[in-house]
Amino acid sequence: MSKVCQITGKHVITGNKVSHSNIKTRRTFAPNLQDRKFYIPEEKKWISLRVSAAGMRTISKVGIVSAIKTAKAKGFLNG
Repeated sequence: MSKVCQITGKHVITGNKVSHSNIKTRRTFAPNLQDRKFYIPEEKKWISLRVSAAGMRTISKVGIVSAIKTAKAKGFLNG
């Protein structure tokens, strides 16, 4: 399962872990992803999405239908 938010498109990025002695080694930063079900009242059905915490805030702010429409237009959500 990929580590990509289906609403915002957030994904794993890489950077440096810096020790106390300032030694740098590569590490990854993963998004805070959750598997959630959302109800779409217009279609009277539930949809499962893998969304980040920021994606859930976006859904709460603009609504599930608008968020899905925007995600499909940007290519984050296929189908």
